[in-house]
Amino acid sequence: MTSRLIASAIHSTVKLNDGVVMPLFGLGVYQVENNCADLVAAAIDTGYKLIDTAEFYHNEEGVGSGLKQSGKKREDIFIVSKWFPSAEGAKGALKALDHCLKGLQSNYVDLYLLHAPQGGHCAEAYRALLDAKKQGKIRSLGVSNFGVSHLEALAKLGLDKPSVNQIELHPWQQKNDIVKYCREHDITVMGYSPLAKGHKVQDKTVGEIAKKLSKTPAQVLIRWSVQHGFITIPKTSQASRLQSNADVFDWSIPEEDMKTLNALGEKPWSCTWDPTNNSLKEAGLQ
Repeated sequence: MTSRLIASAIHSTVKLNDGVVMPLFGLGVYQVENNCADLVAAAIDTGYKLIDTAEFYHNEEGVGSGLKQSGKKREDIFIVSKWFPSAEGAKGALKALDHCLKGLQSNYVDLYLLHAPQGGHCAEAYRALLDAKKQGKIRSLGVSNFGVSHLEALAKLGLDKPSVNQIELHPWQQKNDIVKYCREHDITVMGYSPLAKGHKVQDKTVGEIAKKLSKTPAQVLIRWSVQHGFITIPKTSQASRLQSNADVFDWSIPEEDMKTLNALGEKPWSCTWDPTNNSLKEAGLQ
């Protein structure tokens, strides 16, 4: 069982079930294209050790350029990318992986995820990516947007346990059943959209807690994710916000206020797609 590990600093890490050590905090770059390289370089200069990209984001090249621009060694920065599962199955996954490595200007990616349980060939692709891991192209293999049924299906197929499951997580979308299953089966939970894509920064409850703590609403939402022990990747397209988004480690949200924020999940709301309930047939996990 995975215990909840709360990051105490921007460089805090967690050991995944395959032994790979991963930062608990980083930058998400969804919808960051024109200034991706500059933003990634600025994030690394600020102290960020983790960058989260994806084939679907069309900015793996920007991440690679930003890393090069930063002057940091490749092994000092942990990069996550994802393959968008399609009917191409294993062939598509391996093609996307090679494109990813080319864009990153690297011979490996630290963590590679199946972006969602879709495309009809996830099991086939997962096996192919496990082979790529053995070849050194992938350090750690995980999944994203997988529900409990999908994780159980991987286990029933006798496939290696994913190291990470990345899912939408914020006070209005807590996915407690998935989080519970992952922690019981030593799968590290990584949350995306901790800021709910900005839709809730004006929320009255969050605002009141932020005022009480002399923090911004964004910092409260990011701290909520950190305090739950999730790998947290707030996205911003503005370098000016990198530091404030990372100023969430020398304070905490009081227990009573955490309970108030947790109660917001009683009426679940999602800021994005939610494929966690896709059928096993749609995923190709039967």
